[in-house]
Amino acid sequence: MLVMSILRGVACASVLGLQFAPERWQVRYDLAIRGGTVIDGSGGAPYSADIGITAGRITAIGTIAAGEAREIIDATGLVVAPGFINLHSHAELRALGTAENMLTQGVTTEILNADGGGPSNIDMQLSALESRALAVNAGVAIGFNAVWQQVMGATDRRPTPADITDMQQRITSGLEAGAYAVSAGLDYKPAYFATEDEAVQVLEVARRWRTNFPNHDRVLASTGYSARAAVQETMRIAARSGLVPVVTHMKVTGTERGTAAVVLGEMSTATERGNYTAADVYPYLAGMTSLHALLIPGWAQDGGPGEMRKRFADASVRRRIISETDQIMAGRFTGADGVLVLSTNRTLSSYMQEFNTPSAGDAIVRILEKDLPAAILGFGDERDLVRILQHPESAISCDCGATVGATGHPRNAGTFPRVLGRYVREQGALSLEEAVRKMTALPAAIVGIIDRGYLAVGMHADITVFNALTVIDHATFDAPAELSIGVQHVVVNGQVALTDGRVTGRTGGTALRRRTWMPSRPMRRDADRRVVLHGTGERVGSGTVERVTIALDVSQLPPAAGATGTIRVTDGAGRVLFEATHLGVAQTAKEWGTVSGLARVSGSEEVRAFTATVEQQDPFLAGRPRSLTIDVAGAPLVRWILR
Repeated sequence: MLVMSILRGVACASVLGLQFAPERWQVRYDLAIRGGTVIDGSGGAPYSADIGITAGRITAIGTIAAGEAREIIDATGLVVAPGFINLHSHAELRALGTAENMLTQGVTTEILNADGGGPSNIDMQLSALESRALAVNAGVAIGFNAVWQQVMGATDRRPTPADITDMQQRITSGLEAGAYAVSAGLDYKPAYFATEDEAVQVLEVARRWRTNFPNHDRVLASTGYSARAAVQETMRIAARSGLVPVVTHMKVTGTERGTAAVVLGEMSTATERGNYTAADVYPYLAGMTSLHALLIPGWAQDGGPGEMRKRFADASVRRRIISETDQIMAGRFTGADGVLVLSTNRTLSSYMQEFNTPSAGDAIVRILEKDLPAAILGFGDERDLVRILQHPESAISCDCGATVGATGHPRNAGTFPRVLGRYVREQGALSLEEAVRKMTALPAAIVGIIDRGYLAVGMHADITVFNALTVIDHATFDAPAELSIGVQHVVVNGQVALTDGRVTGRTGGTALRRRTWMPSRPMRRDADRRVVLHGTGERVGSGTVERVTIALDVSQLPPAAGATGTIRVTDGAGRVLFEATHLGVAQTAKEWGTVSGLARVSGSEEVRAFTATVEQQDPFLAGRPRSLTIDVAGAPLVRWILR
């Protein structure tokens, strides 16, 4: 069995270019994870190694004696992986302090404001997160839907030039504050009313931010409720706006079930042509949303629920709504037996029997006259789901988030362990290394995170330790809050948040703000990676001219687990200000590269973790010069311009 061979730790560390510990006289780790099988997030082969953590960063991967750490996690027989990143989160703010349902899935980072939602004042939201004790890390997107509704209201009307400018400014402000994406749910009203051209106009201000556009695809009657056409629209909007399209909670529905290979092929073709296209997916064949949101035609929701109900009261309009709702049900979903109304825990079929009607649309309208319940909506085909899970650019995400109770859908408690247990161990649809990559380094690259997603020296110590032989989900649609098993330990920024499968109450999480030098990008797992920068630089924002000489030449050649090379910064007198002593992982994209590691910094005898990021044409500096940004643990961030 593949999982068994992984746990035997058959890979040779020296062949993989394993990153060894720093000099022994410097070593006293806060935490060590010993005896585990490392799957580092890259998709590469597993190997046996210990992990040393100091001040919230990974500072050693190699062999660590028990006496060299203040705290020990025994990972014998377990897999040690980067913490999982949920890039499509609906987390409740009040739940982020414990996040039990996410930690027991191995999640250490959540990206909030999915489907275009959330507040439009991102700085205020992040400030609120920064003021709270968090069990997991939390970043955010700026929501297109939130911005559209704030400016345009709930009605279907065309934006004026002033409206477009207002929305562009709100998008820009969100990105300036640190948003990791411009998320959208164009299937949800009133953002549904935006034309494709209007969406592009609003979004094109995000072009120079090199960010991504995760969108809940808009499925339209005019296309025959085609999921394929909906994906194509997401891809077009993103390409025209200069963003990375992310087909969010990807699915193939209705009459197109069974054609995932066609849609995925179109995505791959776009990537091959230079328009990188990604997706996220959860391992279930039903979703959850408000009963009316996707089943009542868009025009009937114009103005909000109150106006919708007025239309129900008009006999001729009601007949039209019922007819079109029946068409939507047939075109998008798996039937009335697959719709569960959560407020009553009854299927739509049972309502149809109660109302003595053969029409699903009629039953839905009758329910909505009195209530606006959430519902489970069956949509999919297992073969399509497996193909989407296997697509190289599909990240695992749960369309869920930290919560204090059951939400009605098992994805809130089961997504990540379900993939590891059902689709890796039981079905062999994915290798363990590939599944971990889809939960870690891939989502990090999609949203622009540079210092999480890998196990490598210099990276933040977000780590998930699980039993590959037992990890599995227990949540079902009947018992959606049942916690998963098999995730044994979770570390968030060096703090043990879960041990022996139970939350510890430690709050090592932090609010994350994306910076301009953190682009969305393909995750280059098999390519040779090289980052080079030589020249004289001037410090950005120091107030005085401070010239330095920079010599940076780093490369990583697969299947090596770490980078090799040199990074050195010296001042005008030849004094070494910064020198890398050990390198972690190199990541590259067009005109961009970053590397993590350990370094000595002038004025300190300590070896400290760092990330160094090179822009060959920095889009946020006048003249688009070359730049180097170095983020050293415990020190102010420093940037230099090279002319």
